[in-house]
Order: sequence, then structure tokens, then C-alpha cells
Amino acid sequence: QNGIERPRSAIDCRSRSMDAFTYSTFTAVMALVALVLAIVALVVRFVVPAPTRAGLASPARWLAWLVAATCTVGSLIYSEYFHFPPCLLCWYQRIAMYPLAVILLVGAIRDDRKIRTYGLPLSIIGLGISIYHVLIQNFPNLDAGGACDPAVPCTAKLVNMFGFVSIPFMAGAGFLLITVLLATFSGATDPEKDA
Repeated sequence: QNGIERPRSAIDCRSRSMDAFTYSTFTAVMALVALVLAIVALVVRFVVPAPTRAGLASPARWLAWLVAATCTVGSLIYSEYFHFPPCLLCWYQRIAMYPLAVILLVGAIRDDRKIRTYGLPLSIIGLGISIYHVLIQNFPNLDAGGACDPAVPCTAKLVNMFGFVSIPFMAGAGFLLITVLLATFSGATDPEKDA
């Protein structure tokens, strides 16, 4: 109308095609599942005996890889298929997540107990960026430096499912689950076998 374009920050998935809405609903549910799995993994860490936890180490490494691979493909679908432009903080999260998909696959194939040594730094950094990104999306005044491009602001919510699940929230849920899996299971050993 009158050549006035709706600002990017006002984009809501419901205004996009049904496919974007359906995909966003699916990815939002998967993010919530990742949060639940992270909580379950923490409970298991403190409730289950060490020999049983050691038996969960290999599946935990594979699950961490699956989460990283899913997050990587998911972000590419948003940017390349649905044409949602990633902001600067999204790129930083990608820089942390994309190598995890490769590193965790190699670690899972090799059944490498030391995978946490090289996987945790990336997942923790990515989690920190995701948390900051979610914070400035919900409280734009916290973005005092304004480091992001005004054309693709970091405060914009291109996806806002269930009133709180945005793309950086989804990435954060993935980083959290990967961090918990690597920190609690990936290096687990059976004390009886090590004795």
C-alpha cells in the first residue's frame, strides 16, 4: 500500500506460506523435546550408577551428532529454502554448530571418549551466543552496541512459535542438549573395567 513495505522485524511465520508455518511448528516442538531430553539426561547423570552411564556413552555421542546435524540442516532450510536471512548472531551460532556436525560424527564413529574435549568448547560458546540472542530479541534495549546490520537486525523474530520459541531459542536448545550429552556421558567409563 502506497509503496510502504512492512519492516522485516514484523515478519511472523503466519504471514508466510503454510509450509514455513508447519516447518516452524515442527522445529519448535523439536526444540522443546531437546530441552526435555537435556533435563532427563541431567537426572540420569545423578540417579543412574556409573556402569550404566558408561553404557550410555556411545549412544549419547551419536545423539549429540544427530542434534548437531539436525540443527545444521534446519538452519540451512530456513535460509536457503524459506529465504530467512541470518543475522550476525545467527552466523556466529552457525559457526559453532556446523563444525560440531562433523566433529561429533567423527567422534561417534571412532567411539572417542575424548570427544568432549573438542566438542564442549563449541557447544558452550554457541549456547552463550544463543542465550544472548534470545535475550536481545525479547529485550532489544540490551543490544546497546548495535553490532548487527540494521537490514537484518538481531532483535527481529522471523519465527515466534508458541509465543517464545524463536530460531535462536531452537539453536540454544540444540546447543544445550549437545553440551549436556558431552559433559555427562561422552567421557563416561565403567570404573570396574578401568580398575
